[in-house]
Amino acid sequence: MSQSATQPVVAVLGATGLVGQKLIALLEKRRFPLSRLKPLASQRTAGQQIQFAGQSVEVEEACPEAFEGVDLVLASAGGAISQALVHQAVARGAVVVDNTSCFRMHPDVPLVVAGVNNEALDAHNGVIANPNCSTAQLMPVLKALMPLGGGLQRVVVSTYQSVSGAGKEAIDELRQKSKLAVDCAPGEYPTGYACFARPMAFNLIPHIDVFMEEAPYQGYTKEEWKLIVETRKILDLPQLPITATAVRVPVMVGHSESVTVDFNQPVSLDEVTAALRAADDVVLSDGLTDYPTPLETEGTDPVYVGRLRRDASNPEAGVSMWVVADNLMIGAALNAVRLAEALVARGLVTPRSQCAHLFEPAAATA
Repeated sequence: MSQSATQPVVAVLGATGLVGQKLIALLEKRRFPLSRLKPLASQRTAGQQIQFAGQSVEVEEACPEAFEGVDLVLASAGGAISQALVHQAVARGAVVVDNTSCFRMHPDVPLVVAGVNNEALDAHNGVIANPNCSTAQLMPVLKALMPLGGGLQRVVVSTYQSVSGAGKEAIDELRQKSKLAVDCAPGEYPTGYACFARPMAFNLIPHIDVFMEEAPYQGYTKEEWKLIVETRKILDLPQLPITATAVRVPVMVGHSESVTVDFNQPVSLDEVTAALRAADDVVLSDGLTDYPTPLETEGTDPVYVGRLRRDASNPEAGVSMWVVADNLMIGAALNAVRLAEALVARGLVTPRSQCAHLFEPAAATA
């Protein structure tokens, strides 16, 4: 590394965005052992000053030369930016934790949730992918349940995803339109939404990202596809039967999930309860009415589980539960920072190769 084995130079790509700001705040809060922070953003916001560890740091324009001398990059500026710049960072000796969907399903890129499959970091070729936010919060729960009942037979997930998953513009739009909609009569809610397929204020939209056309996922949205294929990759269960429905809801921050898990063999509710209580990064509610909600969990680190119960349609080998987390934390910024911490702890902040094969045009569609 350019400084020392424990004090890397860290760049945050997309530093002025919603997740980028969280990344920087977490690096400071968790006292990440860096020698220098290098915030990078578009030409439009380059030159802005941000505060980090009591100092004012200037945001630099994200360009290939900006990665000179950088050891570790936390990237959250969108897939097109990652496709254009990540290989430039790796070529200059950096390791990149990428928060976009650009490289997640590339076979040579580890897709990792901190504390779930850290061992996958050992095989990195310069790039580590951070999974989709709805996937990330589900992984500690399913990982804890995998050893029970002869393994997972099937998983059914319905997500209730906040608008922050669509970025700062989506939050601003919902806030503005909600104010306008308060005094509207039914059927007269404000229109003209730029961030969503339908009006978002006081509404639910079962449509996140584009609809898929490829078999066997015709009719699924890409958000639903991501949850399915990313779960299989992270848990190393390529044949796991899993289905998902993803819904955008008028909540500012925090994703919720209704999850049903079927096991191959009978399993008791006590076994499931014990496994979740013992799991890292999981907080299980004490009773049925002590369920988590997005408002209560915003800004916190864990994944919260409530309403744990037997599945009435499969009472011997099935359970249902409610899973909530701050999508900007474990679903994005927190996981990226924890992966960076794990890379440093494992002595892996050195790319294994220039990994040029990761940046062929096909990688951008993963």
